[in-house]
Amino acid sequence: MSSPDSIAIQTCGPIHGSIRPPGSKSITNRALIIAALAAGKSTLTGALASEDTQVMIESLARLGIGVEESQAGTTLVIHGSGGNIPQRQADLFVGNSGTTVRFLTAMLAACQGTFRLDGIARMRERPIADLLNTLNALGSDATSEQKTGCPPVLIRARGLTGGRANIRGDVSSQFLSALLMAAPYAREAVRVHVDGVLVSQPYVHMTLGLMRAFGVNVDPGDLSQFTIPGAQQYQPREYAIEPDASAASYFWGAAAVTGGEVTVRGLGRAALQGDVDFVDCLEKMGCEVCAQEDSITVVGKPLRGIEVDMNAISDTAQTLGVVALFAKGATTIRGIAHVRHKETDRIGDLARELRKFGAQVDEFDDGMRITPPTSYANFHGAAIATYNDHRMAMSLALTGLNLPGVVIHDPGCTAKTYPHFFSDLTKLIAGGDVGS
Repeated sequence: MSSPDSIAIQTCGPIHGSIRPPGSKSITNRALIIAALAAGKSTLTGALASEDTQVMIESLARLGIGVEESQAGTTLVIHGSGGNIPQRQADLFVGNSGTTVRFLTAMLAACQGTFRLDGIARMRERPIADLLNTLNALGSDATSEQKTGCPPVLIRARGLTGGRANIRGDVSSQFLSALLMAAPYAREAVRVHVDGVLVSQPYVHMTLGLMRAFGVNVDPGDLSQFTIPGAQQYQPREYAIEPDASAASYFWGAAAVTGGEVTVRGLGRAALQGDVDFVDCLEKMGCEVCAQEDSITVVGKPLRGIEVDMNAISDTAQTLGVVALFAKGATTIRGIAHVRHKETDRIGDLARELRKFGAQVDEFDDGMRITPPTSYANFHGAAIATYNDHRMAMSLALTGLNLPGVVIHDPGCTAKTYPHFFSDLTKLIAGGDVGS
């Protein structure tokens, strides 16, 4: 069924309810790669069914790796290849999924065959040269087909020999995660040094946690250098995927902007995903936070502006930018320069949209300062462009809960990671428990 061109957000009073968001995209795509490399059958439960995970599954199928889907795509059975890809030649379409293109590039470099990876126009603007350079230093032959440092990527795979290499950490932690997951299949040990400040460090811890769950242990140290013994194999297993913490931020944010109370089920402080720390930002802004072993509740209170470095939880920066509109005083977000290379420029484009509501937004290379409108008369609804970015649509929708006249264009872009976001938000506003 086609999605409407736009959706008007209905204002509401304080939201009271609970929700279990769908499975984590980041964990699902990592688990798919690792299970595809394992020798034998693995079962993933609680997986995310979305565009980003579907392009990964379809790519694995083109490579001859069977993935059986059930329970509306939330249960996946992967028939791992043991590092021997059945198809030695394939042309893969990855849409605009950064995890898919980067993880598959490293995985295929560790195997044998000739492979090409391409996506939509925006994917051809997203950097991957640093990963290609590192893989080539380890024995691969992987190139940017158009010499731009971006996809399409052409891999003439002959396996990774191993050895020493450097990889940049300041553009995307996905480069390092991709390399770490593929490295056990090199013929000899891989010793990698991270150049620069590693962004989004919790995602690397997530990667190492998943590798450990499938039988490969890597000492994280201080996340600046790693040694991964070669000639290893992941062990197949059953693995339960936790709900998506980045998606949870929208519902915690909804509690903050409406002065309500929302519980996200299935996520606690010990979650594998660092984005649960988003609630710490809300707590600093004045909200109450109650964390249980398997849930986190946010109670909205009068909000105040804060200064915060969101490098480690940058996927939630847009959510905080929206919450900042309803705070007293300015909010400054720093440390997120790398998000300019995401689905869209998440600093410049977010700043542009927030200004439509009457806010003053000062843009920096690595973030922004958001000063709310000085009076309610200057605070008004707006039609919001989403730039084909799922997080722009979901975060900016929160403004409409407390501000009349908000319209979100291209709401269907949320299919990338959360196809049912708007229906789940509507159910949560109505009260009760949402999700399984």
